[in-house]
Amino acid sequence: MTIRDRTAIVGVGTSRFSKAPTDTPMRLAAQAFKSALADGGVGRDEVDGLVINIGWPLGVDYDRFAEALGLRIRFADQSWTHGRFVGPTLQHAAMAVATGLARCVACVCGVSFIQERGLLGGPGDFEGTREEGGTHEENPVYGLTAPAAGAALSAQRYFALYGATSAELGAVPIAFRKHAALNPAAIMRSPLTLEDHQASRFVVEPLHLFDCCLVSDGAAVVLVTSAERARDGARTPVFIAGMQGMRAGPDEFLFATPGLGIGQQREFRYTPTEEQLSVYRMAGVTQKDVDALYTYDAFSPLVWFVLERFGFCGLGEAAAWTQKGRIELHGELPMNTSGGLLSEAHVSGWNSIAEIVRQLRGECGERQVRGARVMQWATAWGDSTIFHS
Repeated sequence: MTIRDRTAIVGVGTSRFSKAPTDTPMRLAAQAFKSALADGGVGRDEVDGLVINIGWPLGVDYDRFAEALGLRIRFADQSWTHGRFVGPTLQHAAMAVATGLARCVACVCGVSFIQERGLLGGPGDFEGTREEGGTHEENPVYGLTAPAAGAALSAQRYFALYGATSAELGAVPIAFRKHAALNPAAIMRSPLTLEDHQASRFVVEPLHLFDCCLVSDGAAVVLVTSAERARDGARTPVFIAGMQGMRAGPDEFLFATPGLGIGQQREFRYTPTEEQLSVYRMAGVTQKDVDALYTYDAFSPLVWFVLERFGFCGLGEAAAWTQKGRIELHGELPMNTSGGLLSEAHVSGWNSIAEIVRQLRGECGERQVRGARVMQWATAWGDSTIFHS
């Protein structure tokens, strides 16, 4: 049994993104939900499924959202409050529709990282004291309480193994800032140079300020329904062609490819297997068919890791591969064309899912990827979803 092309995204909506507190997560989510309904020509009463990956205290919980918006839900799902679950949450929505558990599922993310920023690192991060260690692979025992700590460990190790440099890493945020400059909704639109990147302070060495995502407020909603229903929608449907799940285990470190040797990982030369690239088989495409790639760019090194994890380049090659505009809008493989978490906003990756939909519908104006037909969401922790128009 395959899920290929059985479901589609029929509507997307976003709120205003801001670096200053403007509204509650519930109000932001409500704005995005109403926008998604209007975008897809979907009535509120058609929505009978609800999935959320960022709940209280950073976002909204499924029960309160359903009550506030007057929804009658027969399928609800909510994950651990972390942005990494954007892919699995979307996949749960697609599976719910494909199996008849719901007709139309709203994927809702309304967050305020600004108002609750004390919960992410430092003494207020109660999750960081869990028995198994920090939630972003940081280790509070050694004073590593910031989410950037795990990514910094992996970047430092990568630099040492492959001779990569911070200046090479700067190509990632610089590319995404160029994309954000073409996006009226993006928070950070001013030009970013390599000199700016290198002169910015370290957050956790070797990661500079511009290697770290925005801390912002905002919301995004994605409506998933059956392919048949989507074809009758107000806009061009975006089909979900293939997907694979998040990985976990001794060889996995959240912010690294397998084999890098961070934490309890074994150290070995990683080459993705067919099973680790099953998303392409399900979708019936290869990496060469992908017109643009989107990832959870909480920290710049994650872009390198996802390129190597999914076979777009070889192990240790991503630093050189991302130079000379290769991941920019008119490059070989455009990435995060809205600006991503580094420059558009931190809406836990849902802003990139909305961007994929708008790109495949040809609605992105100056930042439109020419001839876009196939786009991929993929993360350093192994999950992926492929979309096509």
